[in-house]
Amino acid sequence: MSLNRVVIMGRLTRDPELRRTQSGTAVTSFSLAVDRDFKSRENGEKATDFIDVVAWRQTAEFVCQYFSKGRMAVVEGRLQIRDWKDKDGNNRRSAEVVADNVYFGDSKRDGASGGDSAPAYGSPASTYSAPAGGGFAEIEEDGELPF
Repeated sequence: MSLNRVVIMGRLTRDPELRRTQSGTAVTSFSLAVDRDFKSRENGEKATDFIDVVAWRQTAEFVCQYFSKGRMAVVEGRLQIRDWKDKDGNNRRSAEVVADNVYFGDSKRDGASGGDSAPAYGSPASTYSAPAGGGFAEIEEDGELPF
């Protein structure tokens, strides 16, 4: 058995553009700027990784409709390594995340565009609506730990 699951969260580095294959399948590719969890010893700043993502079909259409440069996104998918040749004929290798699901990583006011009413494609929470009062309820404690 093998497992290849990736979850990343970061900001889009540019507006995604919807393209179509010759057979009409929707596809888009974009990069996420993903901050590392730790700070550099030299300058005390977090390093950023720029991770390439490709989305297909309805996921690609969703990303192009609701996301733009600077918007925070959470991408769930699999890591894919692709071999290719550059213009000089040299063998090259690239890693990219093939997105299965893309979620909003920020609220409407934090993001560059989009809205809270937009669905989250592939999200189990896409049909969830929070109850009035923020969605929080008091928890009654009986002194017992649930685990």
